[in-house]
Amino acid sequence: MNSIWKNYNARLSYDGYFTDENKLRKHAKIISSILEKYGNKKLQEIEKNCQSTISARGINFRVYAANNVAEDKKWPLDIIPRIIPKSQWIKISKGLIQRAKALNLFIDDVYNEGKIFKDGIMPKNLVLKSKYYLKECKNFSPKFKAWSNISGIDLIRNIFGEYLVLEDNLRVPSGVSYMLENRMVMHDVFPELFTRYRVSPIHQYTNKLYNCMKECITKKSKDPHMVVLTPGIYNSAYFEHSFLAEQMGIALVEGKDLFVKNDNVFMKTVKGPLKVDCIYRRIDDNFLDPKVFYKKSVLGVPGLFKCWIKGNVSILNAPGTGIADDKAVYAYVEKIISYYLKEKPILRQVETFLCSDKKQRDYVIANMNKLVVKPTDGSGGSGIMIGPKAPIKEINEFIRKIKSKPDNYIAQPLEILSTVPTIAKDGIDPRHVDLRPFVLTGKNMYVTAGGLTRVALRKGSTIVNSSKGGGSKDTLVINGY
Repeated sequence: MNSIWKNYNARLSYDGYFTDENKLRKHAKIISSILEKYGNKKLQEIEKNCQSTISARGINFRVYAANNVAEDKKWPLDIIPRIIPKSQWIKISKGLIQRAKALNLFIDDVYNEGKIFKDGIMPKNLVLKSKYYLKECKNFSPKFKAWSNISGIDLIRNIFGEYLVLEDNLRVPSGVSYMLENRMVMHDVFPELFTRYRVSPIHQYTNKLYNCMKECITKKSKDPHMVVLTPGIYNSAYFEHSFLAEQMGIALVEGKDLFVKNDNVFMKTVKGPLKVDCIYRRIDDNFLDPKVFYKKSVLGVPGLFKCWIKGNVSILNAPGTGIADDKAVYAYVEKIISYYLKEKPILRQVETFLCSDKKQRDYVIANMNKLVVKPTDGSGGSGIMIGPKAPIKEINEFIRKIKSKPDNYIAQPLEILSTVPTIAKDGIDPRHVDLRPFVLTGKNMYVTAGGLTRVALRKGSTIVNSSKGGGSKDTLVINGY
């Protein structure tokens, strides 16, 4: 084995490049030969070129410190890609489509007939108590019954290499712009990868998103106008908002750029009002319309919700979609798939204990040092307790929280995330990763070939969020394996 791998230990988790006997997997042999040819010194140079390219392209994200001071940071991209054989991806893609389809049917059912409750598949209060449930959406269905048009479904690989769904992100999932930028940067700094491997393309995503928006317009228009609605430049994902608007060739607007007249939405332009037919919103439900939700919101558009209910404008993703984002609902998704589609789930998910159920709650409290505890409405890795790594003081604090508000928490076994080789100071080391593919739902469905691989850059860490020190990798779905 070449010196770049001499200290590489793939035995602690499932590794994307090596078996637990430290033998290269078939699909990793080509890239291993490339990396060995370059050696550590050259790879460090490529890594520096990568950072320069990222700076030149202005790829960044915003992090807010405890004192609420914003800081713009360069997007962290590791040059050693994640590689997934196309034969594996076919099954994953089918599983993602199945899951997104079932979740959209579930959301539509919840706001209309509520059959899933009547048939005793899941308790009604579990959804009605969710902070994401919007009673204002009752008796409404968007076009194609597509509530979550853009879904970001987080996957992990467990110790056995099986892909599991970790989380569903169905409200305003972010990260797709970084997936696309990662590929562009890698083409520039590591072109040999794309001549040696047959890599499935991802560049068509923005065209697919544009068409998805267009086909979801409820009332036909000869010249439809679409916009991306952003909270503004101070939002942590503003780079993505502007990137997607630019790539689709549509306007990037803030709430102050839109107004409502006669239950239609218009954009202010130098030539006068321009009717808007579809909005890709990157604003949370509560801030969309101060007439209906949070009264003091200055981010949304007064009267927007009524325009949407009347079918005069389409909103992607639809308000109220967050009920399927709730981690308590996640525990029922395999049943949801079986109920609506009459199919077995293609992708399994992580075992989940509901603290709202006394028997399950008692188990969680008795086994806190073995479990990961999460708030049901949490996102971005906030508010989580990792039991095996938590001090007694933190464990006791979470027991108190669970006993006080059991409905607010779920718990899961700690899954050991798979690893992928990553550039480190002293060479190449395994680092833990997850994966966020993106699913578009409109008249048809589309899944990205791969997605955004997030990587924990610190040794031994499982924190992959960029806001908390994580990074990213290009994800190559390769043909012929």
